[in-house]
Amino acid sequence: MANFIKISKTIEPFYRSLSIEGDKSLSIRWALLASQAKGKSTCKNILRSEDVISTLKCLKKLGINYNLKKNSCEIFGNGLNNFNYKENTILDAGNSGTLSRLILGLLVHSEKKVFLKGDKSLSKRDFLRVTEPLKKFGARFKTNSGKLPITVIGTKFPKPIKYHELKGSAQCKSSVMLAALNTKGTTFIKAKKSRTHTEILFKNLKLSIKVKKQKNFDFIKVKGGKSIRPLNYSIPSDISSCAFFIVLAALSKNSFLRIKNVNINSSRTGILEILKLMGISIEIKRKKIYKGEKVADLIIRSKETIKPINCPKKLNSAAIDEFLLIFLVSAKAKGISYFKDLSELNQKESPRLLWGAKILNKMGIKTVLTKNSIKIYGNPKIQIKKNIVIKNFLKDHRVFMSSVVAALVFGGKWKIYDKVSIKTSFPTFISKIKSLGAVVT
Repeated sequence: MANFIKISKTIEPFYRSLSIEGDKSLSIRWALLASQAKGKSTCKNILRSEDVISTLKCLKKLGINYNLKKNSCEIFGNGLNNFNYKENTILDAGNSGTLSRLILGLLVHSEKKVFLKGDKSLSKRDFLRVTEPLKKFGARFKTNSGKLPITVIGTKFPKPIKYHELKGSAQCKSSVMLAALNTKGTTFIKAKKSRTHTEILFKNLKLSIKVKKQKNFDFIKVKGGKSIRPLNYSIPSDISSCAFFIVLAALSKNSFLRIKNVNINSSRTGILEILKLMGISIEIKRKKIYKGEKVADLIIRSKETIKPINCPKKLNSAAIDEFLLIFLVSAKAKGISYFKDLSELNQKESPRLLWGAKILNKMGIKTVLTKNSIKIYGNPKIQIKKNIVIKNFLKDHRVFMSSVVAALVFGGKWKIYDKVSIKTSFPTFISKIKSLGAVVT
């Protein structure tokens, strides 16, 4: 079967409602915390992507049983610090940065040697940002020049630490928080603003956590040693997956879309704030709080006139996974858009800041790129009539899906490789796109 798709026709106007699969960040975090609980935890609407399946398989190798059913997942935890596995166990994180970095935090107490590896893309990413703070707990790590594969040897007596997280990385912060659970004492974290799913789950589980929010940093205290009760959970839709359809609806002529039951955690809604600043119509309906997370329906209407933006850098961390899509919106703006302090984009599955510029340039949009910023010279009348090929992007699922959206709204004849990449985060993406009337071959 060919590992590419072809698109040669823009999408027709649509008026639809959609439901999107469960949030990937929450699916992985739920599984990791359930592994530390004593007893059975049950989750509905867990994302059935390769990243989540890799999480379950890694936990199985660490002695945690699970039962993945048609509509739910059960995990049978052994309690805090009770992994049961053989010396030199090999864990394969696949493509998942969230899994690979967070699970290291749970291994600081494990004295048997563990090897952690990943695929070609994950093996290019920086892990010193996680192993360096985790060393302070007493664990030892042998890395491949700061990258995977990693050898882990934990300590019998992990000690609490003080940690200053400067990158705005929820993965780094969460890894340290999970490690803190294994200590006898209180870990102090000063963290640049980033996703707050781990803090919310800790609070929901009634773990010993205190969070003090300030303008640029959150101050977090985690007291270790407390047992974790089972967590029954129903995961809301992933806003990072919804983002492809938000932008598709916004840029498609005469279209309307309602997306149901979306996680609108304020640390994840940067794309909504940025698009509103650009004049996109987004309504939030049926708001509710579910186990500490904000959930709502999103209503998006197409927009002909789009404003350029000098994007406030304070919104970066809350939109870090969606900038490829935001760049596409900027391509149709009347004027120059400017995005800065985005070096973290190049720490993702591929160098996404570079790929954002590449895609726009292939479309005929002028950009000025630096190592951490991009200027985009929008063209409200953009209409592509040439052939475009997208390949060699380290199988980054977001590059693939963003290219599909670009093809459907801007025209041209596109050949987009590595369609299997969507299995890591959004296996049903193509079928969802087709359900709105897109012609994809």
